[in-house]
Amino acid sequence: MNEELILELSRNALQTTALVASPMLIGALIIGLIISVFQAVTQINEATLTFIPKMAIVAVVFLISAPWMLDVIGSFTTGLFENMSFYIRN
Repeated sequence: MNEELILELSRNALQTTALVASPMLIGALIIGLIISVFQAVTQINEATLTFIPKMAIVAVVFLISAPWMLDVIGSFTTGLFENMSFYIRN
């Protein structure tokens, strides 16, 4: 295996990881922003106020996007196994 192939595989793995994690991270970001604005408007200074809504939205987004995430991870893994002989030769 040469360095270019290792870098490409690493880049693809990181890109797939970011793609799979992005729906949950975006959901938590939006809920956190909404609750932060609510706290600023009402002047409530409670750090634990955002914890439960963020956990709930991450769970909901995970349940909704789980089939898509499994498809993305499955296609990435299938591509790795299908090209295994090419990776070993190079």
